[in-house]
Amino acid sequence: MNQTKRLIIAIDGHSSCGKSTLAKALAKKLEYIFVDSGAMYRGVTLYALRKGLIEDGILDEKHLIESLKDIRLEFEFNNSTEKSDMILNNENVE
Repeated sequence: MNQTKRLIIAIDGHSSCGKSTLAKALAKKLEYIFVDSGAMYRGVTLYALRKGLIEDGILDEKHLIESLKDIRLEFEFNNSTEKSDMILNNENVE
């Protein structure tokens, strides 16, 4: 099987400095997949909130770690918005 090796490109920087804008444009130009790590964090946070793992602003880290096997995060391209939607356990949570 002929596979092309691709680099993984990570962009880091201050809040609201254009990281996502640059990353999306670069991914499109290079025909790479854009992975929104912020959306992934929000998906896990939503899961924790729904499961009652955050109480009075305190995260139950032990139970969240035990729950990681039950969390499935996926990106699904949305043709109407031309962006990827975050799918948490088969539910679009965008």
